[in-house]
Amino acid sequence: MSSSSCVTVRRGSLYISRDLCERYFSGLEAVILLRADHDLMIMPVRHAAAGGYLLKLRNSVGDRVVTAPDFFREQGWNDDHRQDLPVFWRTERAALCATGVFEVQS
Repeated sequence: MSSSSCVTVRRGSLYISRDLCERYFSGLEAVILLRADHDLMIMPVRHAAAGGYLLKLRNSVGDRVVTAPDFFREQGWNDDHRQDLPVFWRTERAALCATGVFEVQS
């Protein structure tokens, strides 16, 4: 995947472009957000009964938004936090990953 692939965290929500959704989450209605050490993992949910956060349609282009203020607050990010996160697919984790995003800032 190219280095220009990013997701954005803003106001407790995760914004994902249509292209990323089609590439990694096509046909899915939900994802799981998971912290693994300092990394954010966005994992596909294959069965609706498994839970997760809904991939809501954001606009007519097909971009998606995941509303997850509870998850981001648990990571110490307040509702004003805004950050663009470079992401890449990690096959061994079956997840779209943003590395080092939860490192302690000095």
